[in-house]
Amino acid sequence: MKFQVIFTYDPEYKGYVADVPSLPGCMSEGKTMDEAIENIKDAIKGYLYVEKKHDRKIGSKKTNAFIGEVTI
Repeated sequence: MKFQVIFTYDPEYKGYVADVPSLPGCMSEGKTMDEAIENIKDAIKGYLYVEKKHDRKIGSKKTNAFIGEVTI
């Protein structure tokens, strides 16, 4: 399965925050991008495990997300 992941650098944390828009509440972080990638993979696996355990269908919650940028 493939999931879109949004990575954001957090200067206060001094690392990266990873968010999976199609899995509400599924987030992780890491001090390096590689660490954030590995951590979000673990978070997704855990999320999917819990959803399956509770007989919830993945993808039943649709989110309309758009990623873009604005110049001011």
